[in-house]
Amino acid sequence: MGWYGVLAGSSINFLKIYAARLGGNGFQIGMLDASAALVGLTLAIPAGHWIVKRPIGKAIFWTSVVYRLGFLLWVLLPWLFNYSGQVWALIALAFLMAIPLTPLNVGFNALFATSVPEEYRAHVAGVRNILLSVTFILTSLLCGYLLDHWAFPIGYQFVFAIGFFGAAMSSVHLYFIKPLPSLEVNQNVTESIPDGDVIKSHTGQTFSSVIRADIWSTRFRNVLLVLMCFHLSQYLALPVFPLFQVDKLHLTDDQIGIGSALFYFIMLIGSTQLRVVVHKIGNQTVTAVGVIGMSLYPFLMALSKTPLHFYILSAVGGLSWALVGGAYANYMLERMPAHDRPAYLAWYTVVLNASILAGSLLGPLIASQIGLVDGLLVFAAARFLAGIAIWKWG
Repeated sequence: MGWYGVLAGSSINFLKIYAARLGGNGFQIGMLDASAALVGLTLAIPAGHWIVKRPIGKAIFWTSVVYRLGFLLWVLLPWLFNYSGQVWALIALAFLMAIPLTPLNVGFNALFATSVPEEYRAHVAGVRNILLSVTFILTSLLCGYLLDHWAFPIGYQFVFAIGFFGAAMSSVHLYFIKPLPSLEVNQNVTESIPDGDVIKSHTGQTFSSVIRADIWSTRFRNVLLVLMCFHLSQYLALPVFPLFQVDKLHLTDDQIGIGSALFYFIMLIGSTQLRVVVHKIGNQTVTAVGVIGMSLYPFLMALSKTPLHFYILSAVGGLSWALVGGAYANYMLERMPAHDRPAYLAWYTVVLNASILAGSLLGPLIASQIGLVDGLLVFAAARFLAGIAIWKWG
């Protein structure tokens, strides 16, 4: 996770800003997420079947290697295409990289669950967030400084090279994560879900059994529906943020780097208390409160006029994400049977990618029709309602 923070603080953090500076419009920036989501939506269920038939550790390691090789290609784009061509090349790469990313997303939470005993998961999630925050902060500040002092687009090529190095090292360390034998569960054992639903047999070969439609007859469907609301509200706003930062606030790359670093610094502080908060009120409530807090980010951005305002909303966003990012995966794991995690996580991946696809395309469209400011206010209201839904019905 520490090395992933290097990737996130460099390549991922500045990708959409780079696309905006290349002249990409809202639709194209949205397509960076939507193209990958389309692949994930199509491949999530097959990926779940693929993961369950293989040793989870090796499967996750090799999919991470193939996926993260794509970050190296970002470095080469300015040498191969003009500005407009680079935007479309980034969209095409997002589509191709999503093929190995889908089984990686489906299987990683299962690997986490089989590698970390339940009583330590909140603590480990908090420590992971701390390491992510530290490396993200340092990398983001460094990259923002470099981008302000190096010519365009050479500075971005160097930033993307830093990201690829972090991605490669993250995969190296991922290789050493091994499932604990005591947590590996026989895939054929039937047991009760924590909320009382009994798992139905899925050994038949009907279409319904292949796609595991029986999962929607359990109470886990509530989890899937409220998380769909959350991710839809989350991704409606994401393509609009870089447009507002570049076109309305006129932020420099250095200022964007400082804001991102502040976001993760506050996330670091919040993550140190995550275990205590989760033990007091539970993962579901922590997730709900965090999502409600996330509604403040687009709300405050809509009201922002200066870089100082951007820094303040970054701090608020960091605290909210410390809660959501540390709790929502464990919230899901609590609601699914240990022996059947890949199938449940596959359906979550379907819901996630459907939300990303819809949100990434609808967000820029809504903002183009009603304006960036009003769009952000609408997205803030959607996040608030999603948090309430998790609290009441999740």
